[in-house]
Amino acid sequence: MNFAFSEEQEMLRATARRFLDEKAPALVVRRLMETESGFDTGLWDEIAAQGWQAMAIPEAYGGAGFTLLEQGILMEEMGRSLFPSPFLSTVVIGADLILHHGTEVQKQELLPGIAAGEHRVALAQLEGSGRWDASGIAMVARTEGDDLVLDGTKSFVLDGHTADTLLVAVRGEGSQGSDEVSLVMVPGDAPGVERRRLETMDMTRKQAEIAFRGVRVPAAAILGAEGRAWGAIEAMTTRAIVALAYEQVGGAQKCLEMAVDYAKARVQFGRPIGSFQAIKHKCADMLVQVESAKSAAYYAGWAVATGDPEAAIVAPMAKSYCSEAYFHCAAESIQIHGGIGFTWEHDAHLYFKRAKTDELLFGTPAQHRAVLAERLGL
Repeated sequence: MNFAFSEEQEMLRATARRFLDEKAPALVVRRLMETESGFDTGLWDEIAAQGWQAMAIPEAYGGAGFTLLEQGILMEEMGRSLFPSPFLSTVVIGADLILHHGTEVQKQELLPGIAAGEHRVALAQLEGSGRWDASGIAMVARTEGDDLVLDGTKSFVLDGHTADTLLVAVRGEGSQGSDEVSLVMVPGDAPGVERRRLETMDMTRKQAEIAFRGVRVPAAAILGAEGRAWGAIEAMTTRAIVALAYEQVGGAQKCLEMAVDYAKARVQFGRPIGSFQAIKHKCADMLVQVESAKSAAYYAGWAVATGDPEAAIVAPMAKSYCSEAYFHCAAESIQIHGGIGFTWEHDAHLYFKRAKTDELLFGTPAQHRAVLAERLGL
């Protein structure tokens, strides 16, 4: 069993890092996070030209036919640079749901556009309760003739304010089972859809609140089989939290690098602060956290990509561990930077905010450990 990346995968990493270092340095990230959309369509088109959105989509649907491992490498490099884009919402989440739950016609209609960077998708799942399980979905799609009518509000929708298509998690009228959930495809500009960008902690990844007021769509807008979407959402979540773990590894690595560079350059009492034992210990602890997080994320990525039965176990384990490792490294980086680390002008706070929001995305570390314990029969 060899967990080393192949030469092709290392080339992908090097190419992605060069692109992001050149096209999305901190100044660009700061500029984009102040915009309403939160990303640059020009940069989105450029990464599409390099095949990033197409990476894990099969060739039959206009993709490149690679796996979560290659997609994870891109997520790690984007996490390292805090690259603002709807990649997570459109590619990791949206394309996955369409690929694994949509009908053949729906796949042919939507996936080529996503692979080409021409179509953006967002999952509208969470509601007022903020719960990630099936019981958190209360919104009902009622039937009127040949149409479905949606009323309700979805919260914390990743990139929901700019998505071309919204995948809305709903229940049918008279739904009996707790997991009888459907996904309805709703155009982002459909009559009755009201989208509002939220002011959130992490300005580099936008979220929206979306109200559906009598939104009418044809019954054919249901993605895949009616009432059978929850299994697909759970399977997508397993893959998405692994991709997110890669992103957290990239962010934690960058926090370590910033802290070490500063510890070497900052001089107090006539010597670099990195020579002080307390700072050495902090950096050493961060290194242990980063390397351990890499092991967890990379193994989970391999398990998911190869269909290993352990994927259901190692995915929540990776999300839980990498979440805490990233937050620890982001917080320690600020401490090592001292007063300047708390200022708006320094980038350390941007990584801290991303670390905190990533920690909560798809559930807290404690929730994933509970899932892990349940799957282990504990």
